[in-house]
Amino acid sequence: MPLTQHVQGAQVVARIALLLRLVGRNPAGTPLAEIVRDSGLTRPTVHRLLSSLAAEGLLDHDAVRRTWHYGPEVFVMGTVAAARYPIEELARPSLVRLAEETGESAFLSIRRGAETVCLLREEGSFPIRSFVLHEGVRFPLGVASAGLAILAYLPDTEVDALLGDTVSADTDADAFAARWGPQHSPASIRANLERTRETGYAVNPGLILEGSWGMGAAIFDRSGRPGWALSLTGIEPRFKPERQKVLGQLLLDEASRITQTLQRPPIN
Repeated sequence: MPLTQHVQGAQVVARIALLLRLVGRNPAGTPLAEIVRDSGLTRPTVHRLLSSLAAEGLLDHDAVRRTWHYGPEVFVMGTVAAARYPIEELARPSLVRLAEETGESAFLSIRRGAETVCLLREEGSFPIRSFVLHEGVRFPLGVASAGLAILAYLPDTEVDALLGDTVSADTDADAFAARWGPQHSPASIRANLERTRETGYAVNPGLILEGSWGMGAAIFDRSGRPGWALSLTGIEPRFKPERQKVLGQLLLDEASRITQTLQRPPIN
C-alpha cells in the first residue's frame, strides 16, 4: 500500500494516543473539561473515547473526583516495555546521588518528538520543593531545563524546525505565549540555548512558575544524539549563581556517567 494512501482508522488511533497523553499529564487525575480543552475535540467525542478506553482497562474514572487516570492495562504494558528501555535502571543511581548531594529533587526526562516527558523522580532532603515537574508531565522542547538541555545539542536545522513547530502547534505565537508566557518566545529560547551550549547545562530561572528554578544536562545515545536529560528543581534561593556552577557540574558528571554506559558496545 502506498505511504500516501489513507490508513483506515488512523485518525481514531491518533485521537486515542492524544487522550492517553493528556490523561497521563497529572498523576492526581485529569478532569474531563481539561482533556476536552487541550484535545480540541468535542465533549461527546472525548467522553465516548475515554469510556471505551476505560472498558478496555486502559483508563480508570474516579466518579467522586470526576477525574480520569491510567488504568491497570497501562501498568501491565509499561512493565513489559520497561525491559526494552534500561535507561531508568541506569539513571536511578544518578538521581539518588544528585538528590543526596544537593538536597534538591532530581529527575530523568526523555525526549518524545517535540516534547520531553518526565520518567523518574527522586526527592531531596530540602523541605521546600517545587512541584512543577513530576512523573508523566510533558513540556515542549525549550520549555523547562530538561528540554533546553536536549534542544541545545540538536542540529541547527532540527532546532529551527522544532521551534517553528512549537509555535505553530498552538496555531500561532500568541496562543503559545498565552500558554507558556512571552519568556518562551523563539528568540528567548534561542538565547537560553546559547547559554546552555556555553556552560554545558541548562538553567530555567523560574520561567514556568515564578520562584521555581531548574537545571538540566543532556544524556546522549550511542549515535551521539541527546535523548534524555537529568534535572534538578527547587526554589530560587537554592540556585544562586555561585551554586549553579556546583549543581551544573554534578549534573554534567552524572549525565556523562550514564552516556558512557549507553555508548559502550553491546556484549555479544
